[in-house]
Amino acid sequence: MADLPALRIGLSGGIGSGKSTVAALLAQHGAALVDTDAIARQLTLPGGAAIAPIRAAFGDDVIDAAGGLDRERMRALAFADVQARRRLEAILHPLIGIETDRQATQAPSSVKVFDVPLLVESGRWRRRVDRVLIVDCSEATQIERVAERAGWSRDAARAVVAQQATRETRRACADAVIHNDGITLDTLSAHVRDLWGHWCGLS
Repeated sequence: MADLPALRIGLSGGIGSGKSTVAALLAQHGAALVDTDAIARQLTLPGGAAIAPIRAAFGDDVIDAAGGLDRERMRALAFADVQARRRLEAILHPLIGIETDRQATQAPSSVKVFDVPLLVESGRWRRRVDRVLIVDCSEATQIERVAERAGWSRDAARAVVAQQATRETRRACADAVIHNDGITLDTLSAHVRDLWGHWCGLS
C-alpha cells in the first residue's frame, strides 16, 4: 500500500444517512476509524464510566435491569426535554473526548476518520480535522431507514431528524458530500474510492 498522508477526516451525516457504511468503506481503504457513537455506547454499558454520573443525574429509571443505560427511555427523555439532553451531554462529551483522543493517538494509520454524528452541531470539530465529509440523503429516506431499526418508530425517527442540523447546514460545512440516496452499495463504494484517491493523492 502506498504511503498515506497525515489526514484527519471528520465524517458526519443525519441519522439514517448511511454514514456508518461510508465509515466502514473508508476503513477498508486503510483509514483508522474512531467512532464516537460506539464510544458513547461503550461508556453506557453495565460498568461503563458514564453509568454512575448518569444514575446520579437522572435516577434509576434510565438504568436497565443489567445495569446499563436504558437507551430507549433516555432517548425519549432527552428529546422531550432540552435541559435533560444538555445534562446528558455534559456527562458524556468529556468522557467521549478522552477516549477519542486515546484511540486517535494509538491508531496505526496516518489517515484517521472521526465518525461524529453531531459534528456540525458541536461547532468544535471543524477545527480538529483537516476535511469534513458529509453523507447526505433525503429526510424521507432517513426516516424510512431508521424506522426499520429495532426499537424505532417513524415518529421517533422524525423527532431525531427535526432536532439535528438541517441538510443544508451540514452540506455548507463540508469539504465533500456523498449523496447516498437511491444508489447501490457498489455505486456508494465507487464514490468513496474516488474520494479516497483524491484526498490521499492516490488518483
